[in-house]
Amino acid sequence: MSDLPRKAVTRTAKLAALPLGFAGRATWGLGRRIGGKSAEIVARELQQRTAEQLFKVLGELKGGAMKFGQAMSVFESALPEELAGPYRAALTKLQDAAPPMPTRTVHTVLEERLGERWRELFLSFEDKPAAAASIGQVHRAVWHDGREVAVKVQYPGAGEALLSDLSQLGRFARLLGPLIPGMDIKPLIAELRDRVTEELDYELEAQAQREHAATFADDPDVLVPDVVHQSDQVLVTEWIDGIPLAEVIADGAPDQRDRAGQLLARFLFSGPARTRLLHADPHPGNFRLLPPEDGGEGWRLGVLDFGTVDRLPGGLPQTIGDCLRMTLEGKAEEVYALLCEEGFVKESIDLDPDAVLDYLLPIIEPAQVEEFTFTRAWMRSQAARIADVRSPAHQLGKQLNLPPSYLLIHRVTLSTIGVLCQLNATVRLRDELESWVPGFLPSAAAGAPAAPAAEAQA
Repeated sequence: MSDLPRKAVTRTAKLAALPLGFAGRATWGLGRRIGGKSAEIVARELQQRTAEQLFKVLGELKGGAMKFGQAMSVFESALPEELAGPYRAALTKLQDAAPPMPTRTVHTVLEERLGERWRELFLSFEDKPAAAASIGQVHRAVWHDGREVAVKVQYPGAGEALLSDLSQLGRFARLLGPLIPGMDIKPLIAELRDRVTEELDYELEAQAQREHAATFADDPDVLVPDVVHQSDQVLVTEWIDGIPLAEVIADGAPDQRDRAGQLLARFLFSGPARTRLLHADPHPGNFRLLPPEDGGEGWRLGVLDFGTVDRLPGGLPQTIGDCLRMTLEGKAEEVYALLCEEGFVKESIDLDPDAVLDYLLPIIEPAQVEEFTFTRAWMRSQAARIADVRSPAHQLGKQLNLPPSYLLIHRVTLSTIGVLCQLNATVRLRDELESWVPGFLPSAAAGAPAAPAAEAQA
């Protein structure tokens, strides 16, 4: 394929074809029904064609369009099953696949950023990319000291493309909304746009990855590859093998699914407590399931791509743990007061505390039991409950507010739960909350150390 299209008019035209394509296929479907085909068969064919076009356009454009597709892909668990099938295959492809950059472009970037003699830095370099993502692609190589490395090369013009795509996607967010019932697409696009500058800065990414690699260096469960070299638009890190999480989702054994789910939940909650950073891009393409090391007891989780992180100097806010604990204890008045204090309920809004408790309890069901099996059916039931305009949950949800400081935490948590549902994993979520989330245990709420179990595991 050609280089990443940089001209705004070119990319805008391709993105504009998406809603136009939706309308065109609807007309085509009407004709098929008039011709005698059943509504169910026509709807299935429409969904398949729409999914194929979605993947084709977003994958070719990379940039913000593909970033949006990746963010959407972790929510496919929320789709009704009759819609999920056609979209699932197309959206999950976006997690770690896209048409590659031409070799000549890769070599040009490496020459510009690493110098004319860039090849001398490597004992070998594979021109064929091992993976391609939203703003760059990864090549496998051997560093001059013999280490196997991953070389991430940023697409030329990626920054301009990201901003252009996300602005355009924001204009027809309402048309994309039905893909994920119960979720407002516009804030997701706005939040992705806010993270563009950070993700393009490989120096920031290298810093975040180094901090994680150092913290998890001796961890028996989580492996973060260290940074080998970094320059503008090129990032070299240690290479890790393993089973991509997308493959575990597709056909992993039950023990692999459960182990991957447990470690994913552990990394989500332990990361902020240990590094004061939140890995904020939890789609399956960024994780690998690694076999046990010699003498090891279980599969490990390999974590990639630290381009998007949330900096949390105090770790996860204690409000989260306090709210979870008091909700489980049925303290409606206390929960409501805390939500009002933190800005989740605006001053102009007056809600019934018991109704708020009824709204929250089904969502935190996984924290009520020792272990919980995350399924697509459970995720769909939650999405349907909140999306149904006739339900009390929908009416109450519309009146709640999400403070900006919680936006990324909320999206990452929701995305991780989406992946757990894709995995169909049985997870001891409560164990991770007790170990890592300040305020979840009554002792932590009373002023004792936030997570005594965390220190033992660190």
